[in-house]
Amino acid sequence: MKRADFEEKLATTAKTVGDFLDEVLKSNQLVAGTPQRLLGAMRHGVLNGGKRLRPFLVVETARLFSGDAKAALQVGAAIECVHSYSLVHDDLPAMDDDDLRRGKPTVHKAYDEATAILAGDALLTLSFGLVSSLETLPAPARASLVTLLAKRAGAPGMVGGQMLDILAGDGRSEIEITRMQAMKTGALISCSCEAGVILSGASDEERVRLRHFGDLIGLAFQLADDLLDEYGDAKVVGKATGKDKAKGKQTLGRIYGRRVLEDRLDALVAEAEELMQPFREKAETLLEAARFVAWRKN
Repeated sequence: MKRADFEEKLATTAKTVGDFLDEVLKSNQLVAGTPQRLLGAMRHGVLNGGKRLRPFLVVETARLFSGDAKAALQVGAAIECVHSYSLVHDDLPAMDDDDLRRGKPTVHKAYDEATAILAGDALLTLSFGLVSSLETLPAPARASLVTLLAKRAGAPGMVGGQMLDILAGDGRSEIEITRMQAMKTGALISCSCEAGVILSGASDEERVRLRHFGDLIGLAFQLADDLLDEYGDAKVVGKATGKDKAKGKQTLGRIYGRRVLEDRLDALVAEAEELMQPFREKAETLLEAARFVAWRKN
């Protein structure tokens, strides 16, 4: 698949997900009665663009196993709500203290800190409502998705990874950094791939395979982030660079340098390609996603 074709497909899915979330926040019973200021902050946090990589992985993994496309869109949107809530909270002064997100004021700047906290809380709980209300899926599949999302988004996953990042200093080892990255960033990306298998009713063996594939993409995503933060141009990246260095946080980019990390990214892509060989050309879109994550410029 040509990169241009892939990027067009990614953009199309991103728009579809954005339109779906826009409609949910306008008329879905899950948000009925929400105070307007809180609803505005939620919209600001989740409808501010982005690649929508996680829902894209859900949709494409479900497609690989001939899963329900509408169910995949709703589960992907739920995971995007979790991702967006994490960004709203990460931007807070108590966390990363960022004023801009994708070129726009962060939620706590556009509104206030208390509203931003509540908007994040509301997006998180909305995500579980979106999954549990999917009546087109069998109840066991819905329960499995809720459990998966709780683990990957919660203390053993994304939230725990953020805690490790807060506690981190300049003396972190490679093992400590890799564990933090796998939890903070990789858990939700891997969750997206695994969710696509669950909602499709595929086998446990395929679930394990796609979970591993998601783990590889998650690691590649964070390694690419380290490269962009250490060596990227802020104008191209679209956000401030050098933040980890300024905060005294050790990264793999600082430990090993650009060339070693680029070689590792190539190796991760090669491993992903080998893992998906049984699916042949049916997996080409997912493989292009792995390449895109590893070699992105922003």
